[in-house]
Amino acid sequence: MRYIRIHKEGKIILLGLLFILFIFNLIVFALNTGGRIFAVNTVFSAVIFAFFAYFFRNPSRIIEIDDPSLVIAPADGKIVVIEPVEEHEYFGSEKRIQVSIFMSVFNVHANWYPVSGMVLKSVHHDGTHHAAYLPKASSENERSTVVIETPAKTRILVRQIAGALARRIVTYAHEGKPCHVNEHLGFIKFGSRVDIFFPMDAEIFVKVGEKTVANETIIARLNE
Repeated sequence: MRYIRIHKEGKIILLGLLFILFIFNLIVFALNTGGRIFAVNTVFSAVIFAFFAYFFRNPSRIIEIDDPSLVIAPADGKIVVIEPVEEHEYFGSEKRIQVSIFMSVFNVHANWYPVSGMVLKSVHHDGTHHAAYLPKASSENERSTVVIETPAKTRILVRQIAGALARRIVTYAHEGKPCHVNEHLGFIKFGSRVDIFFPMDAEIFVKVGEKTVANETIIARLNE
């Protein structure tokens, strides 16, 4: 029998929501507002709870690859940016290829490591909450930056970005921690975006507008 696996980041929220909806329905019932109103309220509550349970779903995804130079999509969503940029936070004025994945509220919001290797940097920045698809979101929004070095010593940067609705970024990466594909990098609550910064000689396989599936879609190959 199939069932929805709930991500650990959503369990407390869902329990709290269930309690609030239960109390609210109890009040409606106690006020004796009539069977029709109570039925409508019950259905509405069920829809709200089902949506939040769907948002915090945690699908089991395992990918098997024999080429460590391949980079896997860290997030579900749609490619909104592919362009050469200067990433100043870690790489200084060195140019990188930026690939951005925008996640709507209907996408899985767990994030996976795109490559295996070692975490060199993991830092959280407070910021604003512009719409995640805007270019300035990468540098002005609340965000978490993770730099990973592959076994071949290639470094890529993954940035989790909060959106207009997202108010919390969870990152499991820590400096000096080994990381592997098939492991969660973190979770972003509600609409958001993930940027990946590649070396300029990386081969990009995706196009703007293309949809990605986290830990399944191969988005690039590193020149290793």
